[in-house]
Amino acid sequence: MRAMWGAESKEWVDGFLFIGNQPALDLLNTVLLSNNGSVEMLPDTKALKRWLIAAGLISTQRTARWSRSLKSSQGENFLKRLREFRTRLRAAVLRLEAGKPPTRQFLAELNGLLRTHPSRRAVVLRDRKLRRETVFEPSTADHLWGLIAAATESLLCDTDPSRIRKCESCIGHFYDASKKGSRRWCSMKLCGNKVKVAAYKKRQRITES
Repeated sequence: MRAMWGAESKEWVDGFLFIGNQPALDLLNTVLLSNNGSVEMLPDTKALKRWLIAAGLISTQRTARWSRSLKSSQGENFLKRLREFRTRLRAAVLRLEAGKPPTRQFLAELNGLLRTHPSRRAVVLRDRKLRRETVFEPSTADHLWGLIAAATESLLCDTDPSRIRKCESCIGHFYDASKKGSRRWCSMKLCGNKVKVAAYKKRQRITES
């Protein structure tokens, strides 16, 4: 996979691609395309743990208790449910990109997760600045739903839907944080250059014909 997307790309962290500018979108991007079809980047709970840390959703200092839970049947069940949720989240994001709200069923599911796994906030002083942080101390795999639900809530409520987009060349989704709002690809280093090279070669063939 690294060879396909560009091994030197800084968008890769510990084997995972982060081009979404938003955690819920980065979750969607744990399924990628290869020449043989889609590739699952979260095949097991070990990969899930690495992704959560690489995504910055949880620190390595807070992994002890829920790491043990991930290794159990509860962890396997959580990963299965997470991948199923990811599929429904993708459908909700596609609706947003089409100018439509998520379905009532999806919102009901999300609100259920938010009620069952609420996030706690704290105001902390770091580098002489006041910052809002999420207080998260999981002890079981199911507690991780708090992170997923909060990231999804933020995607739906804290972003401009018109800037949530699917790459024109692959299945990657991203939040366009550029000043002009004209981003078309998941990354210029990845799909952007590939599309431009293909367009250039097409123009050359037309000129030479």
